[in-house]
Amino acid sequence: MIGAILRGQVAASKAFDHLLPAPMRVDGSRFFREVFLASFLEPHQRIVDLGSGRFPCIDKTTKERLSLHITGIDISAAELAAAPAGSYDETIVADVTAYRGSGNADLVVSHAVLEHVHRTDKAFQAIASMVKPGGRVALFVPSRNAVFARLNLLLPESMKRALLAMHPEKKQGHGGGWPACYDRCTPRGFSALARQSGLDVIRIEPFFASSYFMVVTPLYILWRAWLLAFRATAGDEAAETFCMELRKP
Repeated sequence: MIGAILRGQVAASKAFDHLLPAPMRVDGSRFFREVFLASFLEPHQRIVDLGSGRFPCIDKTTKERLSLHITGIDISAAELAAAPAGSYDETIVADVTAYRGSGNADLVVSHAVLEHVHRTDKAFQAIASMVKPGGRVALFVPSRNAVFARLNLLLPESMKRALLAMHPEKKQGHGGGWPACYDRCTPRGFSALARQSGLDVIRIEPFFASSYFMVVTPLYILWRAWLLAFRATAGDEAAETFCMELRKP
C-alpha cells in the first residue's frame, strides 16, 4: 500500500515537471554518462577512472571497441574487485587526497565521488598529477548548494539510508555507503580549486533536476518553486549537480 502511494506521488511530481522548461528536467548523472563523457573518448586513450569502484564510468564494450587502457583508483579494494571482469586494466587502492599520479593519463574521469572527499583541494592536486599536458578531466558532482546536500549534511546516516530505502527510484548504489561532506562542491568552488591546481576550466554544465523530493508532491512543487527563484538570482551556483571539463596546459 505504502509503495503504491509513493509511486503515485512520484508520477504526480513527474507530471508537474513537464510544466517546467526542458533544461530544468535534464538528469545530470545520465547526461554525464551518456553524452558528456562520450564526447571525450578517443581510440587508444589512457584513462584513470577515479573512485568508481564497482561501477566503472566506461562499460567494457566501449573500452574494447576503442582499445582504451583504464586504471581504476579507489579507496576500497573490495569495491574495485566487485567491478565487472575486464573493466580495468590495472587497479590502485589509494586515498585520492594522498595520491600522486604519473602524469601520463589522456583523461581522468570521476562520477559522484568528490562530494565524499574531505579535502577536495588535495584531490584536485592529485587529479592534476595524473593527467598529462594537454590531457583532460571530466567530472560529475552533486552541488553543496542543493537542498538534498544540505539535508545530507544534517541528517544522521541511519536516517538518510532509511529515507532513501523508501524512495521507489533510489537504490543503495554508487556512493550509498560513503558519507558525503561536499567540501567546496559548487561550480565556483571547484573552478577555483582547479585553477589553483594548474588546470584550466574549459566548461561547466549545470543541472537543476533531482528526484529526492518526488515522493511528496506538494513538497516537490515547493522545492521546484524555490529552485526557480534561486537560479534566477544565483545562476549556475543554484545547480543541483554539475559537470566540469578541465584541461592541463
